[in-house]
Amino acid sequence: MIVGRTSASGLRSVSRVLRALDEGKAPPQIELIGVVLIADAPGRLPLSLLRRIRVIRSVTHVHRVPWIPAWRLGDEPRTLPRQLVRLTELVGADLSTKGM
Repeated sequence: MIVGRTSASGLRSVSRVLRALDEGKAPPQIELIGVVLIADAPGRLPLSLLRRIRVIRSVTHVHRVPWIPAWRLGDEPRTLPRQLVRLTELVGADLSTKGM
């Protein structure tokens, strides 16, 4: 998994890593499962960032994690968003583990 923020710089970084993988600049044993994009702020994304995400989505699976205010303070959220629950199922993570 490639993980990045939904900010302009975060999406550029994800694109650079995808380009490097496409150009064979990564070790051959690496298998891309998808991209995880973590919201960089609450609310909707600007159209320009949504367009960049669409381009990334045209190359690989994209999993979006919404803004979770508790994480900003280093706390555990009361409930996990369904997107995060689905992602943990995909990668086989244990949700009962603290410090996720």
